[in-house]
Amino acid sequence: MLIEVVAAIIFFENKILCLKRGYSKYNYISFKYEFPGGKIKNNESNVSALKREIKEELNIDIIIKNKFKTIIHNYPDFSIKLHSYICSTDNFDGKLYEHSEYKLLKIDELKSVNWLEADIPLIDDLILEFND
Repeated sequence: MLIEVVAAIIFFENKILCLKRGYSKYNYISFKYEFPGGKIKNNESNVSALKREIKEELNIDIIIKNKFKTIIHNYPDFSIKLHSYICSTDNFDGKLYEHSEYKLLKIDELKSVNWLEADIPLIDDLILEFND
């Protein structure tokens, strides 16, 4: 089963917003860091899904700057097609509605946390593209 999802790589005050997941029935995605986002609903565009998910998870508005990468990742029980976007916000207040923790990390600090496997290729590409 292939699940289409969107992810926002949100820049805030020159750092990237990283969110920690809570418990999941799949231990390989529990308590790992990820970029905010989620599933695309039927008849929903990627951009609409991204804005909706960010509103649900963080209650903030984002500016979507451009599409970053699309990757497919196979987990043991499901696969995802992940569409990522470079975004920014100027109003993150630290309130979380679906995650347990957040970190604001510089590009060169991204590998300091335990990420979902699907996000690791994005991190590698972010470091190559944005690290000065």
